[in-house]
Amino acid sequence: MADREAPERQDEGAGQRRFSGTPKEKLEVLWGTRAVERLARSRVVVMGLGGVGSNCVEALARGGIGSFVLVDHDVVSPTNINRQAIAFCSTVGRKKCEVAKALVADVNPQAHVVALDRFLWADDAEAFLDEFCLDADYVVDAIDSVSAKLALAAAAEKRGLRYISSMGGANKLRPECFRIADVYETVNDPLSRIMRKEGRKRGIKALKVLYSCEQPVKTQVTAGSTRRERSDLGTASFIPPIMGQMIAGEVLRELACDEPLCDETACGETPCNETLVV
Repeated sequence: MADREAPERQDEGAGQRRFSGTPKEKLEVLWGTRAVERLARSRVVVMGLGGVGSNCVEALARGGIGSFVLVDHDVVSPTNINRQAIAFCSTVGRKKCEVAKALVADVNPQAHVVALDRFLWADDAEAFLDEFCLDADYVVDAIDSVSAKLALAAAAEKRGLRYISSMGGANKLRPECFRIADVYETVNDPLSRIMRKEGRKRGIKALKVLYSCEQPVKTQVTAGSTRRERSDLGTASFIPPIMGQMIAGEVLRELACDEPLCDETACGETPCNETLVV
């Protein structure tokens, strides 16, 4: 009888161990206690909570960041469900900044979150950075507006902020082609091309970006649609989450080490399209 009961007692012990521990336990194994404490004291601003931004926020929250400023003026729509960490049938119609705030709270109830229902315009870039970013440990640009991206990048450089900007993920299918680099070293990415050209005009000396060196997939414009609708831009379910995770990884590693990362990639060269269009 005792032999038959032993496995049950063992299973009960395994179950108790499975639900023990802390959310930061595995982080401390990887980073060490001091680094995890440093992350908990860090404040990160994420501008834009779409596919890239929302997935970045989730990874940062799970990675131990203790304070956030989350910025977006949009609401969750059905077309967001294929790629955004905050998009579910249950959140359609809700403000993205509020859903993202709730996501962070569900991961880390102790985190401090400022949710800003705000559209970022080029004209108010400097005022926004002065109000919300001067004491930030890192600023993430995941917005779509090119004029605002340029204005924010120029203002951030002037203020010496730690800053990273997401380039385009539309019509891309190859995760292995995403890289973090200076914008002036990018290839094959239409948005990066514009940022390089206009960045030089604005005197931007350097800008850390996440981009893909993959040639964009050729797609067709939907009949009857306008140019403004950009019906030729499609997004794979896995690309924006990967982009958000990669940006979060850059931020977390840099903050955990408390120093800028080297420019050399850890994984060596990745296979991308042979034709490089600069």
